[in-house]
Amino acid sequence: MSFLVSHEWSLVVFMAVLAAIALMNLIAMRRLGKHPVLPEYPAVSILVPARDEERNIEACVESLLQQNYPEFEVIVLDDDSRDATATLLQETQTRSGERLRILPGKPLPAGWLGKHWACHQLAEAAHGELFLFTDADTVHHPSALRDAVQALEAKRAGALSVLPCQAVGSWGEILVIPILSWVIHTFVPFILPRRTPTAVGQFMFFRREVYEAVGGHAAVRAEVLDDLALARNVHRAGLGWAFLDGSGRVTTRMYQGWNETARGLAKNLFPVFHYNVPLLLFVWTWLLWLAWQPLSVLALRITGNAVPEGIVAPAAATIGLSLFTWAVSAVRFRMPLVQVPLYPVTILLVTGIALRSLAWHLRRKGSWKGRGIHVRHEAVPQRRSSSGTNRSSPPRDPERNRLG
Repeated sequence: MSFLVSHEWSLVVFMAVLAAIALMNLIAMRRLGKHPVLPEYPAVSILVPARDEERNIEACVESLLQQNYPEFEVIVLDDDSRDATATLLQETQTRSGERLRILPGKPLPAGWLGKHWACHQLAEAAHGELFLFTDADTVHHPSALRDAVQALEAKRAGALSVLPCQAVGSWGEILVIPILSWVIHTFVPFILPRRTPTAVGQFMFFRREVYEAVGGHAAVRAEVLDDLALARNVHRAGLGWAFLDGSGRVTTRMYQGWNETARGLAKNLFPVFHYNVPLLLFVWTWLLWLAWQPLSVLALRITGNAVPEGIVAPAAATIGLSLFTWAVSAVRFRMPLVQVPLYPVTILLVTGIALRSLAWHLRRKGSWKGRGIHVRHEAVPQRRSSSGTNRSSPPRDPERNRLG
């Protein structure tokens, strides 16, 4: 009896710590758009890798072209799309003029993942002093770029990332996608100066010299989570990494429908745990227990089953604190409140996706947008131009430090 009561109160203590972190993060996690205006602004290259993005590309590029910023360029790389992405880009370029540049992607070399190779090519073609890598499924407020530059300078950082507002449509998205903002806002104590760097690949902002100093995407060419790998490289080099709440400036709908959501998260979940099987199994078993055990206690009590009196109050407290952390995250990051009381279902579904991720990576299976999620190591013939030069790596542009 005493053991059960002690265990139940240990769950309360754990959730109380998480609730405290969530409360502190309301202040410690700064918002994009809350930093001082600068006397001058450096040139920025906005870099967008795009593969099979016909449903997103126009809205993304149009929002980028409308940035309230003095000097910037938008470069989109069409990464061998099989849909209407290239056609839509050409139509957008016709309307927008020279500020938009379109690059055709080059063949994927051995040892590279597709998006990383696309970002590498984009960086080689960029002219700006600052690089913004952003996904084709994002839409940006007109002040997003200006605010990001102000934050970079205010933080004296070499690079930064932001957490966008995650738009959701289907029930699959509503039940699963909130886990991303909840984990970041509830488990990462932003008040600590020396914490593990956090990053979201939908918005990665670098000073050019910092990106080059850490080796850029070439240094993480085989990492599934290039965003976290780049953040660690910047952090370890002591070049300054920052992470902010960008939900008021950047919106994304990463996936549409249950199948796409489950596959997208399965690609990333096991790598988040550094491919550590015991750690992944422990974390998701613990989260399942934390979500469902207190509910089971109350359900047994309500249905008239014999439940020790001393464990009912802490079980109810654990549920209340859990609801609080999910509600804080939902309100701050503009997620549907209908998901909050359904958080045990969210944990159950994401646990299943985590196990799928584990199976995919252990068996080296799984694909995304028609490509495998593991690098190819076999030799791949390089396509050569008519002059005989190797086209696997684009030449550096001697004029690239000047936009236009």
